Amino acid sequence: MAFADDLRRLLPGVRAAFDFAQTQVERLTQSMPGAYPMYTVNGTWNHSGENWTNWCEGFLPGMMWLFAARDGSEAWRAKAEEYTRPLAERQHDRNVHDLNFVLGSSFGRWYALDPEPWINDILITAGRTMGLRFKEKGQYLRSFVSDDSLFIDIMMNVGIVWRAALETNDEALLALARAHCATTRRVLVRGDGSTAHEGLFDLETGEFLRQTTHQGYRGDSCWVRGLAWSLYGFGTSYRWSQEPVWLATAQANADFFIAQPLTADGGATGVTPYDFDAPDGQRPVDTSGSAIGASGLLQLAELTTDAERAEAYRAAALRLIEPLLAPPYLGSGDPAFEGILSQQIYHLDKGLGVGGACMFGEHFFVEALDRVLALGDAL
Repeated sequence: MAFADDLRRLLPGVRAAFDFAQTQVERLTQSMPGAYPMYTVNGTWNHSGENWTNWCEGFLPGMMWLFAARDGSEAWRAKAEEYTRPLAERQHDRNVHDLNFVLGSSFGRWYALDPEPWINDILITAGRTMGLRFKEKGQYLRSFVSDDSLFIDIMMNVGIVWRAALETNDEALLALARAHCATTRRVLVRGDGSTAHEGLFDLETGEFLRQTTHQGYRGDSCWVRGLAWSLYGFGTSYRWSQEPVWLATAQANADFFIAQPLTADGGATGVTPYDFDAPDGQRPVDTSGSAIGASGLLQLAELTTDAERAEAYRAAALRLIEPLLAPPYLGSGDPAFEGILSQQIYHLDKGLGVGGACMFGEHFFVEALDRVLALGDAL
């Protein structure tokens, strides 16, 4: 009953934030038509600088598909198609480990609304392309950095491999997806449910060498966005495979996440810091961690067979979302701010997207809002 009351209390703010997101995405399409920016600089969407493998391009059309699906908007559907079609060539992209981010967020949502065979073919090809990253020695899908590198982020992208394998009854591809998840669980998920960002391997033997990080505070710390990727990604692997070990792993991640204090520089914020182990003074807020974590928890609540856990995950998700529904975290308080969700962090050490909006956080915030609205629909 308490959850239902909290949900009813928050629904108006959730709907208002969802509407604000539509306003900001429309604003972006008018100011930068055809562009797929990654993060803001001084509140303005940036169209230059480091973008590595263009791994965020699926998130903008992904939001458009969510808008179209929720309100039945033909205008948003047309815009979503316009921004999705140019990404089709990425199905063959072997330089990126984020093909589910790029194509699952875009073509995957299109297929959910309109299950045309040609869309399915793109998603299957993308899954097979992703599978080409597999290192037999080590049993993992390599990151974009180098052959010896495994990222926790890839758990968010192995789903497109599971999908292709199951759609085509490809046992070899299925075994590959399973092996990647098992290796990630073994070397990047710790006994307490926390996660490392990166694992390095000996290419000669396939032996795991050590945990390290590009984005966290230390190699042995828990970078929050990475933990959220793991929580969400292992849940998705269970959704595809129905193999209980991946659900158990996602639940371990979730239980650790929920138990952490939501403090950042200056004290309690109700919002995730960028790293749960970073000390005060080096512990800025990262609202993308809250957004991704909330969406992952809401998915996990649908997957678990434990009613008590499901209720706890939904309640935790609402706690993560509530502070994001108003300034200073929601960008509605600053007319000059072009994003949706402020105080995100793309790459702290490189000074990229620090304190502004990042497209991945925008996308998963909108997805989390949509999941909450769906819960409201069921009341």
